Amino acid sequence: MSDFKSPLDIYKILNKSNCRQCQLSTCMAFAYLVFRGEKSLESCPHVDQELAGQSREKAPLGNSLDKNGEALLRQLKKDIVSLGFSSVATKLGAQLVGDKLSIKCLGKDFFIDNEGNVDSSCHVKDWFEIILLHYIISGKGDNPRGNWIRFSELKEGMARNSFFLKMCERELKRVADAGEQLFFDIAQIFGGKKLDERSSADWSVILYPLPKVPFLIRYWKPEDDFESDLKLFFDESINSSLSTEAIYSLGTGIAAMFRTIMRRHSKNGQLNISIR
Repeated sequence: MSDFKSPLDIYKILNKSNCRQCQLSTCMAFAYLVFRGEKSLESCPHVDQELAGQSREKAPLGNSLDKNGEALLRQLKKDIVSLGFSSVATKLGAQLVGDKLSIKCLGKDFFIDNEGNVDSSCHVKDWFEIILLHYIISGKGDNPRGNWIRFSELKEGMARNSFFLKMCERELKRVADAGEQLFFDIAQIFGGKKLDERSSADWSVILYPLPKVPFLIRYWKPEDDFESDLKLFFDESINSSLSTEAIYSLGTGIAAMFRTIMRRHSKNGQLNISIR
């Protein structure tokens, strides 16, 4: 039996009934967890148990939520069709507007129809669309607890921590190093707010990429022989809303957006675009 290369390989051998006997809302969500090693294929009562036993050690950790992104997006949209928005709106921090689900993400309103199509006043990137649909389908709706943890403390976070530090935290640090006001301006574009808190950091900013998924950014200015530093924190409830793979993609995607805006629109440490 060949190794699974993506969650879709696992999904193909499921009966796609979304029976929820595995305690998850959809077969696609189950496939994600099996692929990441957080669920056993044997916990699906409809899979041939001999086949499931053979595959127990076969499913590797996925490299990225964006792998086979177009196919994943198509499948997530199919799963949305069978999901009742009225049953998930409140727990996700969203609301119903007509027959669409309205969710505030990064300071912008996103609307999702019952076929999984995403619309917003800002340009919607495919990677964020995948994460948003994943949140809608699999999010349990736990409220943030105010206890902050690092990426390495997430489920399976240590395995990708070095990549996360490089692709997310260091990229955000570059923007902050370019100028504090520049960083605040970009954060404001995405609904970020400066946070007053008791911390050794010189300043902190909080972002809400998703309603129940806050990101806390703390920055330390350079001082004497010490370089500047920036650290990103997550509420400890985040794994009830997103997989670690999705959190990785969300963090690195936001860092890339900050970097892109800095490069395209900054002049003399200031943004030359209006902030609304």
